[in-house]
Amino acid sequence: MNFRTKFIHWVAALCVVGPMSACSNDAEKTTGADTVLQHGYVYTVDASRSVAEAIAITDGRIVYVGSDDGAAAFIGDNTRVVDLHGRMLMPGFQDSHIHPIMAGIEASACDLNGLPGIPEYRSKILDYATNNPDVAWILGGGWSMSVFGPGGAPSKSILDELVPDRPVYLSSQDGHTGWANSAALAIAGIDKNTPDPADGRIDRDPVTGEAIGSLQEGAMSLVTEHIPPNSLETRLMGLRYSVDLLNSYGITGIQDAIVYEDDLKAYTELANSGELTLRVVASLWWETRKDMSQLPAMVALRDKYSKGLIDARTIKIMQDGVMENYTAAMLEPYLVPSGTKGIPMVEPQTLKAIVSKLDAEGFQVHFHAIGDAAVRQSLDAVEEALIDNGALGHRHHISHLQMIDPADIPRFKELDVVANFQPLWAYADEYVTELTIPFIGEERARWMYPIKSVLDTGATVAFGSDWSVSTANPFPQIETAITRKSAIDDEMDAFIPEERIDLESALVAFTINSAFVSRRENETGSIEVGKYADLVLLDQNLFEIDAKDISDTTALATLFEGRIVHGEFPDS
Repeated sequence: MNFRTKFIHWVAALCVVGPMSACSNDAEKTTGADTVLQHGYVYTVDASRSVAEAIAITDGRIVYVGSDDGAAAFIGDNTRVVDLHGRMLMPGFQDSHIHPIMAGIEASACDLNGLPGIPEYRSKILDYATNNPDVAWILGGGWSMSVFGPGGAPSKSILDELVPDRPVYLSSQDGHTGWANSAALAIAGIDKNTPDPADGRIDRDPVTGEAIGSLQEGAMSLVTEHIPPNSLETRLMGLRYSVDLLNSYGITGIQDAIVYEDDLKAYTELANSGELTLRVVASLWWETRKDMSQLPAMVALRDKYSKGLIDARTIKIMQDGVMENYTAAMLEPYLVPSGTKGIPMVEPQTLKAIVSKLDAEGFQVHFHAIGDAAVRQSLDAVEEALIDNGALGHRHHISHLQMIDPADIPRFKELDVVANFQPLWAYADEYVTELTIPFIGEERARWMYPIKSVLDTGATVAFGSDWSVSTANPFPQIETAITRKSAIDDEMDAFIPEERIDLESALVAFTINSAFVSRRENETGSIEVGKYADLVLLDQNLFEIDAKDISDTTALATLFEGRIVHGEFPDS
């Protein structure tokens, strides 16, 4: 911290006795802060959830929060003074589960996201293949499992007709199913005699036993291991696209949920060039088919890449699949002829040993758990780590949490596990009504995305988008968390309305709680003196509008360390 910043902090300490105090100082009139934002509705998300009128920023940090009168002491000859005209200013959003590099790459590939059905998929695939004749593999994804009915199993015949001469591989919107043509299956050596991997399933013709083209969970790797890896340039392209997009939504911090060393290289290059305007927690990918021998390499990655904006002290463990293809691990069987309970990706006792060791080595564990059995297995593993190591405070968190057995809901608080929900999923879309509830039953469905029940225990709840699985825009996510309805269909019935939460809880989950799970709550996540000025200015006050209008909100300006990285101030 330089002398000027120290001086500003000293003045702030003298001036700010309470959140709305004021003082004057002639010397400070000359020096001043870099920027003063005044006449706003400043929702601080501090411990008391206070509202202020103005803030002052120097050298990228907040040096004053309080009244307009108090802010006058921070206005000097060279201070930029911005009139917010009563608009809502709040901490930048932080997305605690997202895939920005791959989402950015997918956006420039054969992108099927948002298309309504098979005719549109066919048109897009054919256009992409025609316009990219020199591309060796046709890659992309974003197709919806609901388009292909229960089980989400598309046929290779569609792809064979459109692209007969090159391999095609397209991942589903949720990333848990791959769709391959015959050329791709042949390269992978997949035929009717290929056994299913332990952590996945090759969908087959019920008569011939031949692979039909859809690959569930771990079976996807049978093809993907043959796809040429993305170059650093491609990863940088995808990351630049995503950084700009996320900043445009007011997002200033993320947890990337699947990271390899090549991704860390991309993040580091952008950070070194000054282009990375996000604080990044990189969740290193745990290979569930490998044993503990992979740990030293992860320690090396952590030690090499954790600096500045990048924190690689987290490991991601995928404990199950998804309900729509019956691979999410459940306590009771699915209502399907096989009677399957899904696929635990790591044997539960082995998971306990892994998590205890990772915890002892100083890693945070970021679990993927969809089904109630996978959630229980993840909680059991954290409990084992507490028994073995004591409370080391690594803030382990479980993402997705589509279904939690009621008996396990209090355990989040008891074990200090953060519940990392993706709130946009908590409404009755086709994935829920057609691909899930018919195969688990109404009684179990009551415990889908029980956000309020977890909050009521006093547990910490954080929010993330899982983009590109669903939009990274936080405003429709916040709306759905409050209404339990689609952000684009106000007329639909609320899905499990007793699990609706209030606006304050939703904003906390996307700011200070997400900062907490990223171990940055002392630097970001709220508007308080000493913290970085990572901020977002909104075009409407979320506390003054109907919940159904929250999704219409836009970020007028996003600040990262006090500088505008998206949009502009209203008087600019």
